[in-house]
Amino acid sequence: MPRKRNAENRGLPARWQLMHGAYYYQVPPGLEARWDGKKKFRLGGTLPDAYKTWAARLEHVGDAETVGQLLDRYALEVVPTKSPKQQLDENRYAGQLRAVFGELLLIDMRPQLVYQFLDKSPKKVAARRAVALLSHAFTKAVEWGYVDRHPFIGQMRLAGNAPRDRYVEDWEIVECLSLQRHKSGGSSGIPMVQAYMRIKLLTGISKGDLLRLRPSIDFKDDGIHVQRRKVKNSTGKRTIYAWTPELREEIFYAMELRPKKVDWLFCTRKGTSYYNEDRDDYSSWDSVWQRFMERVMKETKVKQSFTDHDLRAKCASDADTLEQARALLAHADSRTTKRIYRRRPEIVQPLKGRFN
Repeated sequence: MPRKRNAENRGLPARWQLMHGAYYYQVPPGLEARWDGKKKFRLGGTLPDAYKTWAARLEHVGDAETVGQLLDRYALEVVPTKSPKQQLDENRYAGQLRAVFGELLLIDMRPQLVYQFLDKSPKKVAARRAVALLSHAFTKAVEWGYVDRHPFIGQMRLAGNAPRDRYVEDWEIVECLSLQRHKSGGSSGIPMVQAYMRIKLLTGISKGDLLRLRPSIDFKDDGIHVQRRKVKNSTGKRTIYAWTPELREEIFYAMELRPKKVDWLFCTRKGTSYYNEDRDDYSSWDSVWQRFMERVMKETKVKQSFTDHDLRAKCASDADTLEQARALLAHADSRTTKRIYRRRPEIVQPLKGRFN
């Protein structure tokens, strides 16, 4: 029977240990030469770095018999193809799965075990995402020849969160755009956020793509060129937002708000990007947005806050057709656009009276 692992090491791949703030690999006897002659090899200070080092040392994981071994190969070959933020999340989900299913044989996986995992997990959203990763890992297991069929796909019905239905009304946008800077000079981000809102409502460009726009590279004669990142539900292709008088005016206004000699369309007071490439996040922009919404709620008639994502949904909802909404949001499938982003109530005409 395998020795019970310490709490800090549960969920990590076999022979991994977290020691003194770094991840180490306990080298199997006889393989020290492949690991610089060391019995314990330092992989890295963070999980992404540790996986990169491990992957560079191993060609691939051999035949997998357990869920833990399957997740090891998945972590080596599939997770590194994702964005840094997705890698961090998926490594965490894989850790949760290893702690529960790591020693389970692939052929013993059953839908009932997945239901039990979901029922016992206190954080339901994270648990469903972990199950989604497990499902994809078993899809790869079929591709890699470990199992003949997926053990639970198509056999489970998981209750998901209902799509968010917050529709931002036009009058609420007017209220937000009427907000003024304090006479003391504080809250200098107000005009920038308002410019951001106007461009978002014209184009529907996602937060990540909008905050990474660089006029010298992305602005061309035929329009704004946006290369969508390879995220779920997007085409991943380049979208050109054609110039209109309104879009040109809003872009010009946004550019005038920037410090001089800065290449980002939206940037901090120091001229740096709001996108943190190392962490793959926009937390500094999220803080600006939060402060803006706090003032909106305090100083305007708007009583229900809304998110950046809600603005994107408003753009899609206000588009004339579903196809135009899909194109604006650069979605690969209009079903996603319709289900999640088209939030305006549908107006229908009653039938004509026939029995008077």
